[in-house]
Amino acid sequence: MSSQPISFFPSSAKAAAKPAAGGWSVEDVHALFELPFNDLLYRAQQVHRENFSATEVELATLLSIKTGGCPEDCGYCPQAARYDTGVTAQKILPLDTVLEAARQAKEHGATRFCMGAAWREPKDRDLEHVEEMVREVKALGLETCATLGMLGEGQAQRLKDAGLDYYNHNLDTSPEYYGNIITTRDYQNRLDTLGRVRNAGIKVCSGGIVGMGESRLQRAGLIAQVANLDPYPESVPINHLVQVKGTPLHGTEPLDPLEFVRTIAVARITMPKARVRLSAGRRELGEAIQALCFLAGANSIFYGDKLLTTGNPDADADRALLDKLGMHSRHVTHDAKCEVTG
Repeated sequence: MSSQPISFFPSSAKAAAKPAAGGWSVEDVHALFELPFNDLLYRAQQVHRENFSATEVELATLLSIKTGGCPEDCGYCPQAARYDTGVTAQKILPLDTVLEAARQAKEHGATRFCMGAAWREPKDRDLEHVEEMVREVKALGLETCATLGMLGEGQAQRLKDAGLDYYNHNLDTSPEYYGNIITTRDYQNRLDTLGRVRNAGIKVCSGGIVGMGESRLQRAGLIAQVANLDPYPESVPINHLVQVKGTPLHGTEPLDPLEFVRTIAVARITMPKARVRLSAGRRELGEAIQALCFLAGANSIFYGDKLLTTGNPDADADRALLDKLGMHSRHVTHDAKCEVTG
């Protein structure tokens, strides 16, 4: 008998798991989606273990520092002023309120604190408040992240100078499907903002939303776009559409939960060193699907009972789930400029 180990991974699947020299084509990414479910998860778990601890999860908290009144027409968003969703427009939060939320997030185990504002793009006077928040939150020993809409020339540099670690700006969906979801800004606007963030030396957080009526091929188009950013983002949030009454996407046929797991696995394979984050819609997925997502390579979650204006599993439920799975949270020691886990 041969002493060589037997591989149970199909040769076609191995070929699909590597990008071409020019990056990931939509066809190659779609081929990953088309793999048998077990083969796809096997490959994703291999890639995950090559780059991360299989039992470590990053905990991030997201706070809406300015809610509602957004002039955009994103079909999924309850904060758009044009939709009647029950969200009341509010002014930017006071610094003390933000810092108290950041302290509580840290006490509950979060290592990254994300601040979101419902703006098309921040005005310079708005940015002054955000810069102060970034400085003060960072002083608490947390990583800082902001999502404020499009950034103009010089604004990313101001955030970098204030100490911002990450900037979130999602591509949302594939270029081909984008016009079905948003018409008030185009795809290039989003890419331009990500370019300014990179040029300023801020780490990029960018992903998208699935379950908005797109096809599997269009989901592959989204992942290919994100994976081919040069370099690909350090953080990749994958959102499962939360349908909010009053938004155009309310009533969309729900995505099969296993298709969401496939999306996580494909994101992990195409972006091996990124933190792939379970973001909006986690509460609706339930524990079993979340467990499969961790197996597929997710290693970051938004932590806390609310994401901007939509619900999220509470901290106790998340802790209980991680305990069941034998997983632990990531901790960051800034003074030592290294990471420790526990």
